[in-house]
Amino acid sequence: MIDRATVEKIMDAANIVDVVSEFVSLRRAGASYKGLCPFHDDSTPSFYVSPSRNLCKCFSCGKGGNPVGFIMEHEQMSYPEALRWLARKYSIEIQERELTNEEKLAESERESMFIVNEWAAAYFEKLLHDTPEGVSIGMQYYRSRGFRDDIIRKFRLGFDRQSRTALAAAATKAGYKADFLVKTGLCYQRDDKGDLSDRFAGRVIFPWIGLNGKVVGFGGRLLDKRTKGVSQKYVNSPDSDIYHKEKELYGIYQAKRSISKENMVYMVEGYTDVLSMHQCGIENVVANSGTALSIHQIRTLRRFTQNITLLYDGDEAGIHAALRGTDMLLAEGMNVKVLLFPDGDDPDSFARKHTATEFREFIDNRQTDFIQFKSDVMLRGVTDPIKRSEAISSIVSSISVIPDQIIRATYITDCSQRLGVNEATLISSMNRMIRAGRDGRAKTGAQYIDDRRPADNTRPTGQLQGAAIQSPGRPQRSSAIEDLIIQTVIRRGEEIVYKDVETEDGGTVDLTVAQYISYDLGTDNLTFSNSLYNRIVDEACAHSGEADFKAETYFINHEDVEISKLAAGMAMDSVQLSKSLQPREEENSLLNHVRHLILDFRRYYISARMDELKQKISDNNVDSDTLNALMNEFMELQQIKSSIAKELGTTGAFIS
Repeated sequence: MIDRATVEKIMDAANIVDVVSEFVSLRRAGASYKGLCPFHDDSTPSFYVSPSRNLCKCFSCGKGGNPVGFIMEHEQMSYPEALRWLARKYSIEIQERELTNEEKLAESERESMFIVNEWAAAYFEKLLHDTPEGVSIGMQYYRSRGFRDDIIRKFRLGFDRQSRTALAAAATKAGYKADFLVKTGLCYQRDDKGDLSDRFAGRVIFPWIGLNGKVVGFGGRLLDKRTKGVSQKYVNSPDSDIYHKEKELYGIYQAKRSISKENMVYMVEGYTDVLSMHQCGIENVVANSGTALSIHQIRTLRRFTQNITLLYDGDEAGIHAALRGTDMLLAEGMNVKVLLFPDGDDPDSFARKHTATEFREFIDNRQTDFIQFKSDVMLRGVTDPIKRSEAISSIVSSISVIPDQIIRATYITDCSQRLGVNEATLISSMNRMIRAGRDGRAKTGAQYIDDRRPADNTRPTGQLQGAAIQSPGRPQRSSAIEDLIIQTVIRRGEEIVYKDVETEDGGTVDLTVAQYISYDLGTDNLTFSNSLYNRIVDEACAHSGEADFKAETYFINHEDVEISKLAAGMAMDSVQLSKSLQPREEENSLLNHVRHLILDFRRYYISARMDELKQKISDNNVDSDTLNALMNEFMELQQIKSSIAKELGTTGAFIS
């Protein structure tokens, strides 16, 4: 574990121009540098490097960050791996926390297991390519599946002899301990005598390679002539200290750069599906290979993209696998599409019969979003009202787990139109599901300043006075307001906008930008749709009392990579504000700027609710009592909106 002092030393030493120049040809452009973006096919230089901010960003695809973020993105490394890469570049000795004796032993054993697995992978490869048995049996199998030599080499495919004792004998002769052959699962003990038996004897071998390029385990397949009547066609390494199948994704090491570049991943079921898609030119593909999709696997993929398409067989097992994984993917913020192959095809067989262009066209034309997929599967041929309502509830339940409010609202509208169900009914059902899922959880939002007001007791926005915003979504443009507020927190969150604010106990405090935003929105329990935004405000408030705290530096170098990327992008971002939002050259310009943003944020919230009320009022089926209540709420919101517009000094929009 790298200690914090060493991390800070690496951050201080890393020069963004030096780091990026190792991969990108840069030329000076004023105070900055620019070049062709390494993250997408860039024909016109759109990748800018700022020495003063120690940041880089592509203003076309949006990728970039600080030196650590750049290395993570470009080399597809984890946060610790990127830090070590930079430490080597700048000759910084890594100071790590001293491990206990037990931890040192465990670390040593893990490293020994990786070494044994690497030896085994080379052993299986050599048997495949350099022995008569491997060429005539193992290679013949791969050839029968249509795999080229480059694909066989790329995935380090291998072959294991029929003999149950050959591997153990070869490993022992090479100096590897029997204990580690058992711990890695390459061998198991046959009897009380302790004799070792090869787990993969007589099989073709598919190594599992982790994100870091190390071999973590193996899968072995019986050859076709031996699979009749055999229940276990495939055998995998058992769980160990270095391999947990529910955490691994087959092909992730070979696919990670393509996934990041394409901003999309295809999920398939088996080894050969991955190999065949690579062979036809589609490399952003992984497989979970017979296990139920897990949270660990989803979070691994989310490091590289939020977009996933499930490519499964169209049989009952494929449908079940797709349904089973959809809700988990949605809950983790993934954008999910599904494609089931018809007529007995699977990704392997289809890829072998088509070019990459044909395959991509097929996917683009046939993939559906999860609502369409779930509707087709669960409502096909259903006429019974009870079963239909159960199916619709299941679809709404899937929507309810989506963390982004705007996406939820969009899907609810889409679901209403497709299924012919009143949108208000779906919203009510979804909100019940969301509340049920939140029972027992701590309330979120910025709560650092309780019941504190500026000394003059002014509150620029005014509370919504009971007019609760109940819409599950917001107008699309409201996200731009959120972006601008958080950009202000990142750039100037530590700056004081109110001095000597009186508190209830008779003391005084100074309010920073972050604290003022937290207090103002907190009075109406308003939070941002992006959970990272809420965290940023909370952390900026928590550190506001520190003398050397500078929000921009803190968030750009944040240990949470997502926050670091977000902060780096906003620090470099050239967001253009209309005249009404541009800071004025006066003493309270920053305070006025923040007030305008918060007022506009509230106004969009109110507009969202008013639009929803208009739809309900126009419903001819609404009863008179409900209509009166809706009209009263609408008029109350109209007054608040007018008051906000008056305070802003204009009724026009504030985002150009």
